[in-house]
Amino acid sequence: MDLLLQNLKTFWGYTGFANFEWSYLIMIAIGIIFITLAIVKDWEPMLLVPIGFGMIIGNIPLFAGLQVGIYEEGSVLNILYQGVRQGWYPPLIFLGIGAMTDFSALIANPKLLLIGAAAQLGIFGAYMLALALGFSPAEAGAIGIIGGADGPTAIFLSSRLAPDLMGAIAVSAYSYMALVPVIQPPIMRLLTTNKERLIRMKPPRVVSATEKKIFPVVGFLLTAFIVPSGIPLLGMLFFGNLLKESGVTKRLANTASGPLIDVVTILIGVTVGASTQADQFLRGSSILIFGLGALSFIIATFGGVCFVKFFNLFLPEGKKINPLIGNAGVSAVPDAARVSLNVGREYDKNNYLLVHAMGPNVAGVIGSAVAAGMLLGFLA
Repeated sequence: MDLLLQNLKTFWGYTGFANFEWSYLIMIAIGIIFITLAIVKDWEPMLLVPIGFGMIIGNIPLFAGLQVGIYEEGSVLNILYQGVRQGWYPPLIFLGIGAMTDFSALIANPKLLLIGAAAQLGIFGAYMLALALGFSPAEAGAIGIIGGADGPTAIFLSSRLAPDLMGAIAVSAYSYMALVPVIQPPIMRLLTTNKERLIRMKPPRVVSATEKKIFPVVGFLLTAFIVPSGIPLLGMLFFGNLLKESGVTKRLANTASGPLIDVVTILIGVTVGASTQADQFLRGSSILIFGLGALSFIIATFGGVCFVKFFNLFLPEGKKINPLIGNAGVSAVPDAARVSLNVGREYDKNNYLLVHAMGPNVAGVIGSAVAAGMLLGFLA
C-alpha cells in the first residue's frame, strides 16, 4: 500500500495540476482568444489557429526534465523550433509567397514601388522609439521590423538580432497582420478627404509574359546588390516568382505555393505559439514590444497614405493616385490590398482599387525584406 501511495504521489508530481501557476492559465486564455477570433471573425485563420493552439501546447505546466517542453534541448518541439530560431522557415515561406504572387500591378506602374518604400517608415519609426525606451540597437531593429507587417521577416530578423525576444516579436507581428482590417481603416479615413477617396485610377496596362519572366531576375539582382544580407529572403521570393512565371516549372511552383508553404505555416505557427511559455513570455518587455508593434503599424499606414497625398501634388489631373491604396504598402498580402478595396467602395461602390493596391502591397513584401537586410547589415 505504501508503494502504491508513493507511486501515486510521484505521478501527481508529474501532472500539470501539481505544477500549475496562474501565469500559464493567462497564456492559455490568450491562445483560446486567438483561436476564437480566427474561427468567429475569420481573422487570418491560417495564422491564428496554429499560433493559438501552439500557445495552449506551450503553456501546459510541465515537470522539469520530461524532455517535452519547447525549451528543453532535444525534445521534439525543441527540434521543430530550431526552424524558427535558426531562420530556416522564413525563406521557405518567402519561396511560397513568390510562387503565389503576381507582380503585374507593380511592373505596369513602377512608381507604386515608392509607396511600398514609404510604408517602411513604420519599421524605422519603431526602431527609434525602441532605442528611446532603452532597448539595445539590435533589439530595437528586431522590434522595428514588426512595422513591415510581415511575420516571416520578423522571425528571420529577430532570430539573428534578438533571439530572446523572438516569441514576443513573432506573436506581435502575426497578431497585427491579422488585425489589418481593424487597425488600418480608421487611419485611412482620418488622413484622406472625401474628394481624395473618390479618385478613379486608370486601369493598368497589360503586362507581357516576357516582362513577367524578366522581372524576378532583374528584381533580385537590383535588390541583392543593394542589401546582400537580405539574400535568404529576397532570393527565395524572386526564385518562387520565377518558378511561377517561367511557364516550364508549373509542378515546382504548385508545390511551393501549396503543400510546402502550408506545411511550413503549420510548423512556424505552432512552434512560435508554443514559444510563448508563460515564464519566458510574461515580462514587461513583451508588453512594450506589443505597444511598439502597434505604433509601428500605425506609422507604416500613416507613411504610405501621406506619401501618396504628397506625391499627388506633382501629378497632373487624371494621373493622380487614390491615397486609400497607401495603406497597402505594408507587407500583409493580400489583406492590406483588400482593405484598400473595401474602404474605397464605402465611398464609391464602383471604384475597384484592388488591382492598383496590389502594386504597393507586393512592393511592401520586397520593401520589408530589403529593410530587414539593411538592419541586419549594420546591426548584426
